[in-house]
Amino acid sequence: MSDAPRKAGKPIWPKIPAAFVRAVLAGHSSLGLAFAALIYLVCFSGSVAVFAREFQRWETPRAAPMRNVSPEAVQTAAYAAIAKVHEVEHVYINLPRRDLPRLVLTVDGEGPNRTFFADADGRLIDTPDPVWTNFMMKLHADLHLPRTIGDFLVGMVGVALLSSLISGVLAHPRIFKDAFHLRWGGSKRLQEADLHNRLGVWAMPFHVLVSTTGALLGLTTIIVGALALAVFQGDMDKAYALFLPPHPKDDPRPAITQPLIVKAMEESIKRAPGGRLAYVGLEHPLERGAGITVLVNHPKLMADSDSFAFDGQARLLEAEHLSKANLGEKILGSVSVLHFGWFGGGAVKIAYGLLGLALCAVTSSGVAIWLARRRDKGRPAPRWERLWIAAVWSQPLAFAGSGLVVLLPMVPASPAVAIGSWLGLTIVVGLMTAWISADALSRGLRLGSGALMLAVAALWIARHAAAAVDPMGWIMTAAIAALGAALILTVGLKKTKAAAA
Repeated sequence: MSDAPRKAGKPIWPKIPAAFVRAVLAGHSSLGLAFAALIYLVCFSGSVAVFAREFQRWETPRAAPMRNVSPEAVQTAAYAAIAKVHEVEHVYINLPRRDLPRLVLTVDGEGPNRTFFADADGRLIDTPDPVWTNFMMKLHADLHLPRTIGDFLVGMVGVALLSSLISGVLAHPRIFKDAFHLRWGGSKRLQEADLHNRLGVWAMPFHVLVSTTGALLGLTTIIVGALALAVFQGDMDKAYALFLPPHPKDDPRPAITQPLIVKAMEESIKRAPGGRLAYVGLEHPLERGAGITVLVNHPKLMADSDSFAFDGQARLLEAEHLSKANLGEKILGSVSVLHFGWFGGGAVKIAYGLLGLALCAVTSSGVAIWLARRRDKGRPAPRWERLWIAAVWSQPLAFAGSGLVVLLPMVPASPAVAIGSWLGLTIVVGLMTAWISADALSRGLRLGSGALMLAVAALWIARHAAAAVDPMGWIMTAAIAALGAALILTVGLKKTKAAAA
C-alpha cells in the first residue's frame, strides 16, 4: 500500500464569489428590515391561528362535542339561524370533524357575521360568539384592513419572507455546512447570528412551505385578476367561475319554500360513497334563486373535497369529484390545509405552532443582528432597539390582553372590543419606548404578558368551570397558564444568570 498522501477531494460546496455574497447579504438585510414588523406580526398570529379550532372550542365550552349530526338536524339549525339574522346573504355550515366536533353555523347578513352552535337535534345553543378567535384569524388573514388591501399585504409578506429565505441561503455559503455549529458564551451578535442561521436551516422546509402557501392565499385576488385579464378580457366573474361551483339562475323574488338541505345532503352522500359530509353552504336562502353547496370529505386525503352544487330545490347543477381532479387542482385544494397544519391531528398542530414560533425567532434575531452590528461599529441605534423590542414583545401582551377583555363579564364581547384592546395595547407599548430602556422594556413586557395569560386562565375558570362540557376548554386553559408561567420564568432565569456573572 502506498504511503503517498491522498489528494484532497473537491469541496462539496461550490465557491461563491465574495462580491456576490456581499451583494446578496445587503439585499437580504434590506428586504428583512423593510418587512420585519409585518413579517413578525403575520408569523406570530399564524402560530396562534394554527390552533383556531381549539380556541373556538375554548371560547364556547358549553357546546357539547358530537361526532355526527343528521341532515334533518342541520336543516333545523340552518332555518333557526336564518330566522335570527336580518338580510341573510349566505350561511356557512361546518359539520362535526375530529378537531372541531361541533355543528357551527356562520350567517352573513346585515352587520357583522353571526356564529351559532347547535346540538345534535339542531337546536341552537345559548353560547356567545367566538369573538376572540374570529379576531385573531382575521388579523392573520388580512390585518383587519379592507379585504383586498389586507389580502395583498399579507400575500406580499409571504413573498418577502420567501425571498428572504432564498437570499439568506445565498448570502451564507456555509449555512448548511455549519448547521450544528453554535457559538454560545461569546458576543451577543454572534449568538444571535447562530440562532438566526440555525433556526433558519433546521426548519427550512417548513419556512418555505408556509411562506409559499401564504403568498398564494394572500395574492389570490391578484392571481385571479391576472387570469381574467389574460383570458377573459378582465371579466373577474368568469375567472372565478373556473374555481367556484355554478350559481343558480339569479331570482331575487322571495322564496316560496326554504332550501331543501336534507335532500341535497342525502343526494351528495349517495354520489360520494365512503365519504363524510363536511360542509353545507347556502346562497341567498330567502330568495327563489337560492343555491346549496355540499362538500364531502374522503378519509386519508389532504386535498379538497368532492363538491356538489344544487339549486334551492336540491336539483343538481354540478358535481366535481376529487378522484377526477388533475394534479394542479389537488395542489390548490391542499393550500389552506398545508398552510395551517390542519391535517394529521394534534401532533402536527403542535409541531406547526413550535415551528411558527421558530420563524418568529428568526425574524426577531435578524433585526437584532443588524442592531448589534451597528452597535459594534460605533453607530448604536437605541431608539430602534427599543422599538423593535416593543414590536416583538407587545404581541404576546396584546393578544393576552384582548383575550382578557373579551372574557370580562361586564364588557360586551364584540369584534370592535377585541380589535380596540389589541390595537390600544400595541400603541401603548410603542409609546413606552420613549422613556423606558430596552432591557427594562423586555423584562416588563414578558412579565406583563405572563401575568395577563395567568389572568386569562383564572378568569376562564371563574366564568366557565361550572358549565363547561367540552374538555378542550380545560386543555387550552392549562396551556395558556403554562405559557404565562414560562414567560415569567424567563425573566427570573435571566436575573439569576446576571447575578451569577
